[in-house]
Amino acid sequence: MHDNQLLTPDALPEVITRYLKAHRAHDTATAVTAFTGEATVIDDGNTYQGTEEIEGWLSRSATEFTYTIHLTNAQQTDATHYIATHHLEGNFPGGTIDLRYQFTLRDDLIERLVIEP
Repeated sequence: MHDNQLLTPDALPEVITRYLKAHRAHDTATAVTAFTGEATVIDDGNTYQGTEEIEGWLSRSATEFTYTIHLTNAQQTDATHYIATHHLEGNFPGGTIDLRYQFTLRDDLIERLVIEP
């Protein structure tokens, strides 16, 4: 397989699509089911480890700001690594940002998610 194979957004693995849809809908209960029990999320330089911390992070990110999120690019870097680039617009500092959601999968669940510009 080629490095950084571009995908159409609907070609992303089901678990990533499920997480992204739930995240957009502020459905924390569904979003958290996409992660392994000992998953790690790194967002804005902060690390969240395990289901409880990830659930807290999801709840906060759902209520802290109001924003729209659009998937602008999707790629697969190898068998277990995917990058989904999102364009966000909202009432957070700066107003717009493009963020790369870097997913590592294990057993069809998200083992690690790093979110950075």
